[in-house]
Amino acid sequence: MKTLLYHHLLIFFSIITMFPAFSQTKAKTAYFCEPCGNECDRIAFNKPGKCPHCGMALSLQSVATHEKNMNLKRLKVLFYLQNGVEVLDFAGPMEVFSYAGFDVAVVSKTKDPIVAQGVLKIIPQYSIDDAPPADILAFFGGAAGNATNDPAVIKWVQNAPKPEYYFSVCTGAFILGKAGMLDNLTVTTFHESIEELRKAFPKAKVLSNVRFVDNGKIITTAGISAGIDGALHLVEKVRGRDVAVQIAKYMEYDKWVPAQGLVVDKQIGTAK
Repeated sequence: MKTLLYHHLLIFFSIITMFPAFSQTKAKTAYFCEPCGNECDRIAFNKPGKCPHCGMALSLQSVATHEKNMNLKRLKVLFYLQNGVEVLDFAGPMEVFSYAGFDVAVVSKTKDPIVAQGVLKIIPQYSIDDAPPADILAFFGGAAGNATNDPAVIKWVQNAPKPEYYFSVCTGAFILGKAGMLDNLTVTTFHESIEELRKAFPKAKVLSNVRFVDNGKIITTAGISAGIDGALHLVEKVRGRDVAVQIAKYMEYDKWVPAQGLVVDKQIGTAK
């Protein structure tokens, strides 16, 4: 019994020594993981490495800077997913936004389970009848016609509280187009759907061979993996490049090149 108690006390004091609470640290600088929405966001480490809780690489920051980052608004992100949605279309951006510390939730027409690519069953947290306001409202490809051709869904997109950003991956752009949001904008979509998008929405300028297009409030990306690029760009836009780079490194996503897409709106790196 004494041996077990000693063992527990040793572990406890080791944690206190190695990972002092953020609120108690007196140092001007320390090593922190990037905000991921977990309690480890508030832990100050005394040496570089990886956070033992979330796995994010630790970076040296001033305590004042980290306090400021912790007080940033935690953005609410709603992913509208339809039956047949492409897995990587939404899973890649979901990974990025989650590691950025955003609150990500799934909404669909109803709360009935939906199936992605005939394989992955997903249970939405919200339906279009009870979905809360969002800071980012995102749409994805893979049977996107299930949403594009549904008047109830399009009406919801048009009438939902206006988010700070609209975000689409692949043929998710067709949902925004049907809601009348792509007129007079420069946009993109999945490479095999470029001509179809041009025909469907002739008032939009549809580009090929670009990973994403940022119009300020509306960001459209090309297909599948390009959604990761667009999501990292949006994180850079609202949290700064250092955070986006850290997330890309953690994901081992070496495809991302900052500023690779077309940025019509030039306001990058303003923390909100």
